[in-house]
Amino acid sequence: MKRISLVAMVVLAALSFQACNNAAKDSKDTADSLNAVKDSTTDGSTGIAVDKMDAEFATKLANGGLAEVALGKLAESKTTNPQIKEFAVMMVSDHGKANEELMEIAKTKNISLPVAPDEEHQKKMTELSEKTGKDFDAAYVDAMVDGHKKTVDLLEDASKNCKDSDLMTLATKLLPTVKGHLAKIEAIKASMK
Repeated sequence: MKRISLVAMVVLAALSFQACNNAAKDSKDTADSLNAVKDSTTDGSTGIAVDKMDAEFATKLANGGLAEVALGKLAESKTTNPQIKEFAVMMVSDHGKANEELMEIAKTKNISLPVAPDEEHQKKMTELSEKTGKDFDAAYVDAMVDGHKKTVDLLEDASKNCKDSDLMTLATKLLPTVKGHLAKIEAIKASMK
């Protein structure tokens, strides 16, 4: 009897862990799915208060922000390069603040946001965590250049095309900061050659 209970507990724990792991991997997709089925004709109290494209912008921005914070924390612990360490600290701080601002807007608009980076970003995190020294530094810098170029494009589009004024204002506000991040990481990359 004890053996059956023990086996049942182990199986239950394994299933619970797997469910949590899948939830994190698909967090952005889950948020997009939740937003897609919300009624956009209400004021946000029972449905979503923004259109589909604005909700997708919010989930993409949140996903990228969560990834920047996670990768920044990883870089803080792995790099010995002072420029990269300083950049990583800035990523955690700046993207952490941006994530908080986005969460406040999302709360008022009833937009579901991801709670963890998507599968693509988690894969990048795993790849980076396996690297050390100059290999880590080069891969992290490349990931930051690529990620910030994508975020600049996302914010430029949203600052012109968001229908929701709060999301448009946020995109416009964040754009110069993200462009500054891109310039800084490109300078770090150039100094590493």
